[in-house]
Amino acid sequence: MAAAISISVVSYLNSKPFIYGIEKKLDQSLFHLQLDTPAQCAEKLFSGNTDLGLVPVAIIPLLPEKYILSDFCIGANGAVASVNLYSNVPLTEMTDVVLDYQSRTSVMLTKVLAKNFWKINVNWHQAEPGFETNVKGTSAALVIGDRTFALAGKYKYVYDLAAEWHRFTQMPFVFACWVANKNIDERFIARFNEALAYGINNIAELIPQLQHPTIDNGTIADYLQQKISYWFDDNKKAAMQHFLRLCNEL
Repeated sequence: MAAAISISVVSYLNSKPFIYGIEKKLDQSLFHLQLDTPAQCAEKLFSGNTDLGLVPVAIIPLLPEKYILSDFCIGANGAVASVNLYSNVPLTEMTDVVLDYQSRTSVMLTKVLAKNFWKINVNWHQAEPGFETNVKGTSAALVIGDRTFALAGKYKYVYDLAAEWHRFTQMPFVFACWVANKNIDERFIARFNEALAYGINNIAELIPQLQHPTIDNGTIADYLQQKISYWFDDNKKAAMQHFLRLCNEL
């Protein structure tokens, strides 16, 4: 029997449909599932501590061996609601930006937009835990994931990065996709994609089972069914390649 595939998946709300499908439809003997932050998914795939991960797309060029093997991703066709730049001053008055430590893609997207679209020069700072509630003066903070929902109304200016990217390029955006660091049996890939499809096609069934301390079910439904776009189609693939080219020019 082939060894079980080690899978690292982001533990945010937006990946819950994937987890639901995997746990419902994939034979438990075929995989080991690990729940991580995007940065941890990337590190595990890069170091070989996992075989397959839902990883930030910005790390793909850094992987010595990579295989994008799914029809699904974490993407958006406009505003995504969970990748935001927060400040009490507008873009033109920002002097410093604190960058979330949980995802390389969102950090690179912020820098790409600053250079090519917003046309601003700021000082970049690495974030420490708790940074998202301490944005003052002419500083701003990039915050991603479920923590963003608790920040509603706390800051005067909120820039949704997926919406800003769409304004800049008229393209969708891909935050993460399924990447393997080695060849994986095609039969497993087929079953894996079937499991992901099941999760995506049954989000309405999943939502009542989700409990979150700061997000009600109506907000969760809107987020998973309207904000997140899961299909890794040709438009998203083209948008991802465009983003990676711009990253390379930073």
